[in-house]
Amino acid sequence: MVQKTPEQWLQETAPEIKGGIFKLFLGYAPGVGKTYAMLSEAIRRYSRGEDVVVGVVETHGRRPIGELAAKLEQVPKRKLEYKGTLFEEMDVDAIIARKPKVVLVDELAHTNIEGSKHPKRYQDVIDLLDAKIDVLSTMNVQHIESLTPTIERITGVIVRETVPDWVVQRAEEIVMADLTPQALQTRMRRGDIYPVERAERALSNFFRPGNLIALRELALRQVAQVVDKTLESYLQQERLERNLGVRERIAVCISSNPAAQYMIARGSRMATVMDAEFYVVYVDVGADTRDDDRRSLAENIRFAENLGAKVVRLDGGSVGPRVAEFVRQKHITQVVFGRSATSGLRRYFYLSAIHKFLRDAPAVDVHIVTQEPD
Repeated sequence: MVQKTPEQWLQETAPEIKGGIFKLFLGYAPGVGKTYAMLSEAIRRYSRGEDVVVGVVETHGRRPIGELAAKLEQVPKRKLEYKGTLFEEMDVDAIIARKPKVVLVDELAHTNIEGSKHPKRYQDVIDLLDAKIDVLSTMNVQHIESLTPTIERITGVIVRETVPDWVVQRAEEIVMADLTPQALQTRMRRGDIYPVERAERALSNFFRPGNLIALRELALRQVAQVVDKTLESYLQQERLERNLGVRERIAVCISSNPAAQYMIARGSRMATVMDAEFYVVYVDVGADTRDDDRRSLAENIRFAENLGAKVVRLDGGSVGPRVAEFVRQKHITQVVFGRSATSGLRRYFYLSAIHKFLRDAPAVDVHIVTQEPD
């Protein structure tokens, strides 16, 4: 009888690896740094001795991206002729034949040229994972298939290239490449994302502040869902029970002030982290009579709905007591008020409303936040 070595015993008892590990770098808009983050991680892995290659990296003429990609081995692309023009696409079979430990596949939602092995790049990624090759990839949140109706409502843009939700859920890890909307707009104006001549048009369309805030919230939610899925998996493996207690209910009180969108965004993040029901409440006291105020209020309400809030409009009465009554009826556990009025009569009315709410409300956590960008 042949005596087995400890290494052979370990190999036999180790769980079978069913496929490669899929790591996704998610962004909320072009230019937030997804490809840069992916390349930076790849170079760190390569420096530690891992066998890393580039399947495809889209530089879009950005020199820093090209310089980073040049530090890694590139698997030659496949050349395809389509309607008299020569195109290059990632060569899946060549990568599988090369069999690296890790491959970089930029822009997961990309549609391949006719004649490619698969119509979509995410299908190429599935082949690579099935070949037990780890994949680092990138995409923006607007390309997640189930979110396209929401994206269209937010931005007015119909997204043509999408990735099915099951592909995104296949990722063992999702990393958000984050940048504040203000910093992203600055990059746009410098010409870091698109040529300068296209910048102003982009800033007045897709890259409007309201769009970017909402898209960022959607991306954060996607990452939070993956974290929650990982926790649930761990608890199941360890046979532990999650003590959820009473479910939190968050209400954000808004006005027609455009800055209320930052409060709504903060409330949305709180609700996601705590798995809470999310309400946005507006008390109509007859003050918003101007056309500008009505338009701004309608935009705030649309923004809240796009982030999944249940919008409640309370008619008449005083703000403090009406919100307190709503909190009692709906068993709200946390209330968010904005702090925008700092002096004069407006400050007096603001403090008066808060005082009346605290007087009439049941036991509830109250957050008073500055209505400014995070």
